[in-house]
Amino acid sequence: MTESRQFCPRCGDPVPEREEPLPGSPRDGDEVLCDACYFEDFELVDAPERIEVQVCSQCGAVQRGNRWVDVGARDYTDVAIDEVSDALGVHVRAEDVTWGVEPEQVDENTIRMHTTFTGVVRDTYVEEEHVVPVKISRGSCPRCGRIAGGYFSSTVQIRADGRTPTTEEATRAVELANEYVAEKEEDGDREAFVSEVKETPDGPNVKLSTNQLGEAVSNRIVRELGGSIESYPTLVTEDGDGNEVYRVTYAVRLPRYTPGDVIDPDEGDGPVLVESVDGTLRGTYLTTGEEYESQFEEGETPDARKLGSVEDAEETTVVAVEDDHAVQVLDPETYEAKTISRPDYFDTGAATVSVLKSRAGLHVLPDEAVDGGSGT
Repeated sequence: MTESRQFCPRCGDPVPEREEPLPGSPRDGDEVLCDACYFEDFELVDAPERIEVQVCSQCGAVQRGNRWVDVGARDYTDVAIDEVSDALGVHVRAEDVTWGVEPEQVDENTIRMHTTFTGVVRDTYVEEEHVVPVKISRGSCPRCGRIAGGYFSSTVQIRADGRTPTTEEATRAVELANEYVAEKEEDGDREAFVSEVKETPDGPNVKLSTNQLGEAVSNRIVRELGGSIESYPTLVTEDGDGNEVYRVTYAVRLPRYTPGDVIDPDEGDGPVLVESVDGTLRGTYLTTGEEYESQFEEGETPDARKLGSVEDAEETTVVAVEDDHAVQVLDPETYEAKTISRPDYFDTGAATVSVLKSRAGLHVLPDEAVDGGSGT
C-alpha cells in the first residue's frame, strides 16, 4: 500500500491508501483510522454473554423464536453448539475465517462453550477467544403437550363388512397409519401425530391430530386392504376468526371377504378362491382354475355365500384321473371315492391333494394357496 495524504483523526499518523469498496458494498466507518487505532476497538466476533435454550424434554425439539424445531441432535451438547453457531456474528471485513469450539459440561443444565476464531483483516492475522455459557431449560413443546392431553381432530375406525377384521388386517391398518404419520414427521410436519390407538371388539380406532391425516390414512388403508370409506363430521367449536372447527370420523369398511376365503357367487359357475380384494374382488374358480373377477363397482361386495377358507383344507388321496375335467379322490370324512371337478392347476402326477369340503361339495385347492395360507 502507498501512503496517502490522509491522517488518522485519532492519533495523527498517516493512513495508508486503500482501495475504494465496490459500489453497493458496505463502508466501514473506521476506515479512516490507522491500523493501530483501528485494532484498538476491533472485535472479530460479536458474541452474546449468555445463551438460553428451551428444549422439549419429551421430543428434544428446540424453541427458536415462536417456532419449535426438530434438530435431530444426539445430545444437548450438539444443541448448544448449533445455538452458539447461530448466535455468533463475524466481522464483515474478516477474510479466511476459521473457528473451533470446545464444550465444557459445567452441570446437567449448563454447558460452557470455549470458542476460538481466526481471520485476516487489513492483511493482518487476528485471533479471538470467547466463552459463551449455554443454559439448557427443559419444558414441553405444544405438540407434546397436545399428545399428553389426548388431543385429536379425526378418528379412523377400521371395521369390516359383515364380519370382524382379522388380526392381520387390524395390525396392518394400524401399521399403515403409523407409517404415514412417520413420513409426515420426517418431512417436518410437527402437527402430525397419532393420539391414541384403541382396540374395540369391532376393530381398532386410530385417533389422529388433523382431519387431513385421517383422510389420507383412510385412503391408504383402503388402497392396500380394499373396502370403502364414509366420513362423519361433527362441529366441535369455532376458532378465533369465527370459522367452524370439525372433528371427522372416517369409517373404513373392509371387504366382506379376505384372500384365502372360498365363496360361492350367485352366478352359478361354482366356488371361487378369493385372491385379492383391493378394489375389485379377484380369484380363481375351483371347478376350472379360470380367473374370476367381480363385476361389481370398486369397494362393493358381490352377492355370494362363504363356504370356508384355505385354513379348512384337508389332505386326501388321489384315486384316479378320469379325464381332462374330472378326478377321483377320497372323501376326507367318509373315505368314499368321489368324482369331482378337475381344475387346470391340478397336478396329474400328485398322489395327494388338498381339498375343501363344503355345502357346495368337494373341491381341489391350489397347493400354493394352502401352503401360503391364502391365494395372494
